[in-house]
Amino acid sequence: MEWYKRTNKGLEPSEKKELPDGLWIKCEDCGEILYKKELDRNAKVCLKCGHHFRMSAEEYIRLLADDGRFDEFNAELRSTDPLKFKDSKKYSDRLKEAMERTGLNEAVRTGCCSVNGMPVVLAVMDFSFIGGSMGSVVGEKICRAVDRALQTSSPLIIISASGGARMQEAALSLMQMAKTAARLALLSDAGIPYISLLTDPTTGGTTASFSMLGDLNLAEPGALIGFAGPRVIKQTIGQDLPEGFQRAEFLLQHGFLDAIVPRTELKKQLSQMLHFFINRKRKD
Repeated sequence: MEWYKRTNKGLEPSEKKELPDGLWIKCEDCGEILYKKELDRNAKVCLKCGHHFRMSAEEYIRLLADDGRFDEFNAELRSTDPLKFKDSKKYSDRLKEAMERTGLNEAVRTGCCSVNGMPVVLAVMDFSFIGGSMGSVVGEKICRAVDRALQTSSPLIIISASGGARMQEAALSLMQMAKTAARLALLSDAGIPYISLLTDPTTGGTTASFSMLGDLNLAEPGALIGFAGPRVIKQTIGQDLPEGFQRAEFLLQHGFLDAIVPRTELKKQLSQMLHFFINRKRKD
């Protein structure tokens, strides 16, 4: 690149050519400067260290659904503000801003698709919508996804990314923990498989309910998974926490997870697991 050009008056600075915004991104883990398009082609996994960047619900759907085909249902459901909650701003304003910023109506998308030819019901949370928090509509959409799985005898896959229960809905939000757990029990009674994938982060009430109730509980590498935060736990017990506490690898080592699956292998491994469940059911 020529920073200077020669003229009759001598050397003069030439017009600097700037790279387009968003062309490069720095890895949060290893600090490597990554070409964004190449990172996107690798499912937002760092090509140097394997760090998993957060993905939107839309990106997970494109990753898993055959040909990107996703028959979404209940997309029109939206939260209201029954408690007229207000902290630094009104809850109703937060909802409006989140909808405008993300293009979503809620923190979870639900629909039907196929994964390597196998029909599934898929629910994907999106952390960009008020931190993926679980309010009454998120709980309702999860339950309706379970109902669809029951109606169609299709396996259920839920991808969690959440900061926990939505405080602006108070007890209405906390009630979704029992509600989703009870509905998933019906799925278990019917012998229909449910695979849960926990991504970074999965915390609070979602961890304490549907996220950890899968027939298989999977996680992405390095995902933060827990109920209370590490600072709260440390203050409560008065002790330092182990290295890597509440990360996926620590939870796998201590029996809270069945497997850690890199995102680049996710679709392949999910289809293998679904084949296992389906073949076992046929034998039974």
